[in-house]
Amino acid sequence: MLHDKSQCNINRQQNLHHRYRKMAKFATTTLLPTLVLLVFFVLLLPLLSYGRLHHEQQQAKLIPSSSSISTTLNYHKGSLLSSPTSTYIIWYGAFPPAYRAAVTDFFASFRPSDSSPQPTVSKWWATIQQYKALAGKPASAAVKVGGEISDSAYSLGKSLARSTLADLVRSAIAKGSFPLDLAGVYLVLTAADVAVDRFCTSSCGFHGTTLVSAGKRVVVAHVGDPGAQCPGLCAWPYAAPAYGPPGPPLVAPNGVGVDGTIVNIATVIAGAVTNPFGDGFYQGDRLAPLEAATACAGEFGEGAYPGYTGALMIDGESKASFNAFGAGGRRFLLPAIWEPLSGKCKVIG
Repeated sequence: MLHDKSQCNINRQQNLHHRYRKMAKFATTTLLPTLVLLVFFVLLLPLLSYGRLHHEQQQAKLIPSSSSISTTLNYHKGSLLSSPTSTYIIWYGAFPPAYRAAVTDFFASFRPSDSSPQPTVSKWWATIQQYKALAGKPASAAVKVGGEISDSAYSLGKSLARSTLADLVRSAIAKGSFPLDLAGVYLVLTAADVAVDRFCTSSCGFHGTTLVSAGKRVVVAHVGDPGAQCPGLCAWPYAAPAYGPPGPPLVAPNGVGVDGTIVNIATVIAGAVTNPFGDGFYQGDRLAPLEAATACAGEFGEGAYPGYTGALMIDGESKASFNAFGAGGRRFLLPAIWEPLSGKCKVIG
């Protein structure tokens, strides 16, 4: 059964108006510029029918920076994904080679490297190891690619329902393309010309679970390419915000679409590992939780506030903004993660 749970959803206009009033008060009392940050958050989705995701978690919704929001993620005594976490990628549609290379380099960057400039993707992920299950076992120390398959022929068309994403995963497992891994994440990445139900209208990505056989559920996730469809909604800060006061976009190190995708992958994977089945670490309603990264939405560097990412590094040659180094000298932008030890959002640095 595919059962929607929570998502990285985009704010509706009425929510934006409410947020703007709150941010205006914040700006007045602190003398900060009256800027509005449009980022990702969590919104309840209706339950879906048999054969669809059991419960969707962690999707992106536009909200201001959470730096002024009091957040505590409580542990609900459920399972976490433990080390190592394998990610099985379904590339649905046609992707430029450079796009695929950037994504696979991101996953390769979870391996620590003494020779890499600092800070690294693996250092960013180290905060996740502070999340511990009931028996004291920490969440996964790293994430790796466990397998990849491509569907460049768009076998199910270019307009997909949510249930279709789970169908793709179940089919790949049934055919033996992927193993049945109850501790893994099955990630469907859709190309820029693929329309997915709710993507770019109420979601930039999600994670949830789907039933593959009697009593066996696997974690399923989806992230789409926002570069052409909704850069102002799902690729901020590398695109001007779609709503609110305009601001100049930052230069993307790998490309607007792929860097927006990687920010959303990082957000979704962090939530999937620490709250895979809806009873891990989260704040609020179980059906609409704040999770490891969405609890810190809009924070990428020190000093973040609504409309400002926080301090980032800038590449001297390309002028691209980033906060982490990865495999092959890659530059990435990664969201802050709520840190259990301090009870605060921690940015990489």
